[in-house]
Amino acid sequence: MTASEIRQQFLDFFASKGHQIVPSAPIVIKNDPTLMFTNAGMNQFKDYFLGNRVPPNKRVVDTQKCLRVSGKHNDLEEVGIDTYHHTMFEMLGNWSFGDYFKKEAIAWSWELLTEVYKIPKDKLYVTVFQGDDKENLPKDEEAYNFWKEHIAEDRILLGNKKDNFWEMGDTGPCGPCSEIHVDCRTDEEKALVDGKTLVNADHPQVIEIWNNVFMQFNRLKDKSLEPLPAQHVDTGMGLERLVRVMQNKTSNYDTDLFMGTIHTTEGLTGKKYAGTDEKKDVAFRVIADHIRAIAFTIADGQLPSNTGAGYVIRRILRRAVRYYFSFLDVKKPLLHDLVPVLAAQFSHVFPELQQQVEFVKKVVYEEENNFLRTLESGIRRIEDFIQHATAKAVDGKTAFELYDTYGFPYDLTSLIAAENGFSVDEKGFDAAMKEQKDRSRAATELDMGDWVVLDETPNSVFVGYEQLESTTKLLKYRTVKAKGKEQFQLVLGQTPFYAESGGQVGDTGTLYFGEEVIHVTDTKKENNLTIHFADKLPAQPTATVKAAVAKEKRQNTERHHSATHLLHAALRQVLGTHVAQKGSLVNAEALRFDFSHFAKVTDEELAQIEAIVNEKIRANIPVVIRELPKEEALKLGAMALFGEKYGDVVRVVIMDPAYSVELCGGTHISSTGELGQFKFVSEGAVAAGVRRVEAVTGAKAEAFVNEQLQQLKEIKAALKNPKELVKSIETLLQDKASLEKQLEALELEKVRALAATIRDQAENINGVNFLGLVVNVSNAEGLKQLSFQLKNEIPDHVLLFVANIGGKASVALSIDEQLVAAKGWEAPKIIKEQVAPLIKGGGGGQKSFATAGGQETDKLDQVVAAVKKLITA
Repeated sequence: MTASEIRQQFLDFFASKGHQIVPSAPIVIKNDPTLMFTNAGMNQFKDYFLGNRVPPNKRVVDTQKCLRVSGKHNDLEEVGIDTYHHTMFEMLGNWSFGDYFKKEAIAWSWELLTEVYKIPKDKLYVTVFQGDDKENLPKDEEAYNFWKEHIAEDRILLGNKKDNFWEMGDTGPCGPCSEIHVDCRTDEEKALVDGKTLVNADHPQVIEIWNNVFMQFNRLKDKSLEPLPAQHVDTGMGLERLVRVMQNKTSNYDTDLFMGTIHTTEGLTGKKYAGTDEKKDVAFRVIADHIRAIAFTIADGQLPSNTGAGYVIRRILRRAVRYYFSFLDVKKPLLHDLVPVLAAQFSHVFPELQQQVEFVKKVVYEEENNFLRTLESGIRRIEDFIQHATAKAVDGKTAFELYDTYGFPYDLTSLIAAENGFSVDEKGFDAAMKEQKDRSRAATELDMGDWVVLDETPNSVFVGYEQLESTTKLLKYRTVKAKGKEQFQLVLGQTPFYAESGGQVGDTGTLYFGEEVIHVTDTKKENNLTIHFADKLPAQPTATVKAAVAKEKRQNTERHHSATHLLHAALRQVLGTHVAQKGSLVNAEALRFDFSHFAKVTDEELAQIEAIVNEKIRANIPVVIRELPKEEALKLGAMALFGEKYGDVVRVVIMDPAYSVELCGGTHISSTGELGQFKFVSEGAVAAGVRRVEAVTGAKAEAFVNEQLQQLKEIKAALKNPKELVKSIETLLQDKASLEKQLEALELEKVRALAATIRDQAENINGVNFLGLVVNVSNAEGLKQLSFQLKNEIPDHVLLFVANIGGKASVALSIDEQLVAAKGWEAPKIIKEQVAPLIKGGGGGQKSFATAGGQETDKLDQVVAAVKKLITA
């Protein structure tokens, strides 16, 4: 059976048991401050477990893209070294939301594995929660007894809290779990060691494939457990491990899920994969694993970057590059050529990658190319360090600099160091790493308080499409500590406040608890819960609440949101239908729109796009909003955003059915004429294949145009109101360039004259002709020219010229190349060690010539004395 057939059999089996097949949620998490990525199948259903939403179907089944790069067995630096852990993987899951429980979940998992997939029963073991006295949790006798109906009792093993009590995080839904493990060893190996002793012991051939989690509790901040409103089943089976078992392989990477990528990599590198523990084969596995995480995450809307989730993707990509660079001897981009292979392989189950294959390929290529240049710089850095080191050791600070600045992991630094007979200070590296992690943790620390629940009613009803004020009640509230500051969060029974989503910022406004006034500073979503960020908690939480949105801010935000839809359609009309939204920000001040495009948008194209948008504004097109079944909306031609999770019924915003039809949950104006006018403010690059435009509408556009006109008026006045302004400015620039050339010639003559007067002042010290002076020149270029003038006239020289230029210290140091070779003197090193501390500055350059600048000008004579002392020694 192929992996596709195995996946489909799972979905079909549970469909036959009354489950609705639902699509995977995007791998990139939105509206959940506790997660960056979908790391488990249950993430998209969290609200159902917590009781914040009512599920449309009590039984569902899916395959979910997951990404794990930290935590138990999922350290990024370990993936590829073994044969059964991954960064991105598929989690097959069947779910019960307050419907069936342990009996059915256990029976069906056994039926599927042994009767449908026909895995021999003597290969399987199951585990059950043994209880925990500290938590006052009993043994899961119920699950134990159900298992006895299907499997011999000596194959039912008891597991501790670590292995058999599943928790989403520090807080949230949790419960006992029952795992199914499969023993893939040979008969000879089984005769030597009893399989039950290898369960949960990280044996590569005795692996967990299924986990039945029985959601019964909610973990509170104080670590106590409270029963959930209803009992749920959350199961997960790793497709990669299941396929390995079904295809009788000893490694996940030997299955058809990965071999297509591995074979393509063989063709690209000219090397063969042997499946061993050698670094070459680890590199093949790393590439086959990592390209999946990279490609699917980019397709779901997360671009590589230097912060947050984007940095995680950049780390994964760079690890793959390091492996092919170091162990497959490939020095040019490789990963991007694997994207089409992956897209074709998963087109029937995750079509979003195939739909964006060229875009994803471009982004990956640019990231690879940039990092390969960084790697080359890092290699030069470590080679330079080794060449000039006084001891055969790389200190921890340097090793961490190589990691942090150049992307060198500790093992790559160790490898290069060992090849040159050097050791590396591992403790120093670990200390520097811990220091950075502590800083990062402090910057992002989030201390979530427990909700104080006043009313068990599910999440707020949003009424903000129709009204900006409502009378309601407070359902619950909590205090959250973020970056050392307290946040007060409130949930209302109904709310006119729009929660930040789809690029539109959250509303602000006021809550009136009787006479008490509380200001709402922001509104966000946490999963499907609408959170109002307040400046304080109410003194009387049970009082009736009047909620009022800041009207002017909402209206200006709506204008920019509707303009974004008009802009998106115009971009596609002018630039091509490849244009797709890659990010947006819509607020009261302006709009920002990121989109896929591989070239700068020219001024002519921007003018054309702007004209189209303004034409639609003047046409005063009604903004029609309809709620439709998703399939019907897509048939209308509605554009859906990659990486967004849509329900079965969607909100469609139509501005002329032949022009703009988009799925959108945001708020909008009633007709395009309300925008007044549309004006671009800027255009530029964000990332490889992604451009960004910023624009304003309405009063903001009017203010922007008036500001530009005022600047133009002031420029005209400064130039005495010429009839032809552009021609006048061009003449002015020509005159400026001519005068600068004359000035340069005069400065050069001045330098030549100075060189002639000081040439004979060179002092011979131990066979070195030293000339060090404080000189009077008007710019740093003068120091450089003075050095170049004299270096060919004075043999065996060390020339040091310092000057006070505009109240700052400027330094130029030239050393004869023969002295660099004979004495080991290097200008950048002398600048760094002798000069920079005195002038409180820095600099650098080539071994024979370097410059520096600094704040201190009263120690110029000391600079000369310090360098002279170095030569005298």
